[in-house]
Amino acid sequence: MATVAKKEMSVTQSTEASVSETGFRWFILFGVWLIYFAFGVSIASMAPLVAPVSADLMAGNTVMGAIMGAWPLTYIVAAIPCGILLDKFGVRPMLVVAALIMAASLVARSFAETPIEMLLAVALFGAGGPLISVGAPKAIAGLFVGTRRAMAMGIYVTGPYLGGIVALSLTNSVAMPLASGNWRGVMLIYAGLVLLSGFIWFVISSLPSYRSQNGSSEPGKKFNLAAFKEILQLPEVRLILTMSIGIFFINHALNNWLPELLRNRGFSPVEAGYWAAIPSALGVLGVLVIPRLATPERRLKVMGALFCASFLASLLLQSDNEALLALGLVLQGLARGSMMTVAILILMETPKVPPDRLGLAGGLFFTTAEIGGVLGPFSFGLLSDLSSGFVVPLLSISLVCLCLLVILARLRVAQA
Repeated sequence: MATVAKKEMSVTQSTEASVSETGFRWFILFGVWLIYFAFGVSIASMAPLVAPVSADLMAGNTVMGAIMGAWPLTYIVAAIPCGILLDKFGVRPMLVVAALIMAASLVARSFAETPIEMLLAVALFGAGGPLISVGAPKAIAGLFVGTRRAMAMGIYVTGPYLGGIVALSLTNSVAMPLASGNWRGVMLIYAGLVLLSGFIWFVISSLPSYRSQNGSSEPGKKFNLAAFKEILQLPEVRLILTMSIGIFFINHALNNWLPELLRNRGFSPVEAGYWAAIPSALGVLGVLVIPRLATPERRLKVMGALFCASFLASLLLQSDNEALLALGLVLQGLARGSMMTVAILILMETPKVPPDRLGLAGGLFFTTAEIGGVLGPFSFGLLSDLSSGFVVPLLSISLVCLCLLVILARLRVAQA
């Protein structure tokens, strides 16, 4: 085993050295980042347009919540097949396919005339999501080692956050005027952006320098379904997966409904877009800094602090005072991406998870977490309809945060 591990490390290091001689690995990282950036734009594209879309399709908040939660549901179903396809065909063609699926989803949204058609169009997006979530780290895993790998991971993870910032802040201020005030035209503009990112990745991954490196991004070990039972038997893993549902419940609910929540507070659509971009901007900072502070010995404490920040944010977002509202947005942004990243680190460093099952454990994390990705937007919309406002939905976020603190306490005991 030790000999095999040394051999694999030697191959990885020689791969990195050969690629780094030309610096081409940074072009590969840029291509992956760009695909992830387009992913973030696509995810956030609906949030600033809830009012015109719901008016055009005659859909209430409950229906809009179901629509915005449709793609995580498809994601859950598609995660395992996408993992199999990535193992079989490699990252290079599958990221191109992911870009095509995202673009097709955005184009289909622009033609939707009924809530059902829109729901199906958004659901299509989820079929390509796992190709990016699993394919992105797979693409660069063999190109960077040690601290450089951590740096590369931090860089590409900023992609969806920056994409979200662009969609939230520029949809109503730039994209809507370019589309003559028609939200359907905005969807087509973003579809073009996604296709451009896919084309750039295709060009980069078609160059000889990419083909010459034989890292972990190419076809390798087959997807092992039988290993699921082995991982799920661990109490720590079950607690972390349950925690992931709550984290994604919070993130997806606020990601999709924050602009509308702010608009309901009296902000104009453009102002709501700018304010809603604050958490995304802080999320970039948080995901680059906070996970580095979450060393193994204090990781659970950092996670507890993030849950407390999210709880406080859910209370502050109910305030009509702009200073308190801004503080809530800051806290929510710092907690948003870091909660997920630290949770993955806790999972990956669970002693009883075999090293050769870490990839499967990561895929299982995202598959389970997207249950919260479905329930978050839908519950938020349903509760806002039932209560004629956003106070009750925000209180549901507070309740989920308290449940997460209880789960974290149980995890601490399980790891003791």
